[in-house]
This record gives sequence, structure tokens and C-alpha cells, in this order.
Amino acid sequence: MTTVAGGDRGGLAERAEALRRLHTSSRPLVLPNAWDVASARLVVKAGFPIVATSSGAVAATLGYEDNDSMPVDEAFGVIARIARSVSVPVTADVEAGYGLSPQELVERLLDAGAVGCNLEDTDHHGGAGLVDAGENADRLRAVRQAASEAGAHVVLNARVDVLRLEGDLRELFEEAVRRARLYLQAGADCVFPIRLADDEPIGEFVRRVEGPVNVVGVGALPLARLTELGVARISFAGFLMSQLYGAHEAKLSEIAAEVSTIA
Repeated sequence: MTTVAGGDRGGLAERAEALRRLHTSSRPLVLPNAWDVASARLVVKAGFPIVATSSGAVAATLGYEDNDSMPVDEAFGVIARIARSVSVPVTADVEAGYGLSPQELVERLLDAGAVGCNLEDTDHHGGAGLVDAGENADRLRAVRQAASEAGAHVVLNARVDVLRLEGDLRELFEEAVRRARLYLQAGADCVFPIRLADDEPIGEFVRRVEGPVNVVGVGALPLARLTELGVARISFAGFLMSQLYGAHEAKLSEIAAEVSTIA
């Protein structure tokens, strides 16, 4: 029997449904990503209804690369500490799933108190660039089934990594659309095309995919324009952590410079 860090299964089911509904609202779900308890509490204090973790930021604070290599216990330990410390639903960036089976992944998420996750289609360990689209769709379908059996609609944000590859941009875009549609058909609640950043491509992607789309909100387009384009979810990845540590680095340099003047 699974024990749940963030409350009983009934409570998690309600949180999962609240997260799912926010993907179909007239306003986009804006997620300033967190990486520890302190940053998560600030997200809630600012009035945001969901806490989303950033794997890149979590990995950096724990001393790992953002390449699906974090030890499972450490990755989910951070998620559990955040979920225990906030009063809102938590969705976790779990990279490519750390080699867990769909059933194990769902159990780990619910044990930690999370009700959503990002799952990417990069093949970190096989050297093939991307996981085969059909194979990844099957995995998403299995995760959806495992969540259903566990009694909570874990919200799946399927990351589409095609646009990170080198090649003809139009061909890559077409493949990203194909994968996104396939993932939504397999049970994903939202698709997340990494590095889709410009006005016209975002608008075309949203129109053709015909489902909730997540984009990164750091770039030339303001949140209001992304809303006009029909984007359902806007996240910030590791941007906030980078901003924070950039300011920290600058202050350290200032202190070091002052120390150097002491006789």
C-alpha cells in the first residue's frame, strides 16, 4: 500500500483535478518554477495556484547534470519536501523518468505528493537523440493507465524535444507537431515543445496541435501575447534560479573586491 507525503489519495485526486482544469481555462496557467522549499513557498506567497519544479534548477542545486542522471531518491526527495511544505498542487519535472517503469513513476510521484509531471522524449541513455515517437506514446499511455489505477489523474505534460536537434527547421517543426498530436492522443494533458519561441510558429503549433500547449515564458513575447496565441501553460524553467544566482554572484564579487582593499 502506497503512503502519500502530500495527503491521502482522495486529497491528491482533488489536487490533480484542480491542476487539470487549469489547463483548459481561458487564461494560461503561469508557472514560475521552483527548486526547493524556500522558492516554492515564495511562488505560493505571490499568489500562484500551482508549484512546478524545474529539473535543471533542482539538478544544479544538488550537484548533477540535467540529463536524467539524478539518483531517484534524491530527485523525489526534493519533490516530497516541496509538496509537504506548500498548500497548493505540485507538478514535478522528472526529466525522462529516471529509468522508472510507468507504474513505479506514478507510485513515486504520488508518494511524494505530486499530482503532475513533465516527461521528455530525449533519449539520454541510448544515444539515439530522441525516443521513438510511438514508443514514447506507449509509455505515456501506460503512465496514464497506472495513474488511473492509482485513483488520481496525474497531469502529464509531454515535452517534445525535436526543436533542440539540428536540421531543416520546417521538417523539425512538422515532426514536433506530429509527436505532440500523438502524445495527446496517448493521454497527455499538455504538450511542451522546447525552444518554440517565436510568434508565428507558436500560433501555428497551437492551431495544428489542437490541445493544451506549454511554452517557456522567457523571451521576446510578453505573457499577454502568448495568451492571445492560445498558449495554455507558460513556465520559466531554470530562469528564476539563474537570475537569483546571478545576483548572488555579483554580490559575492562585490564583497570579494571590498575584502581585497583591506590592508
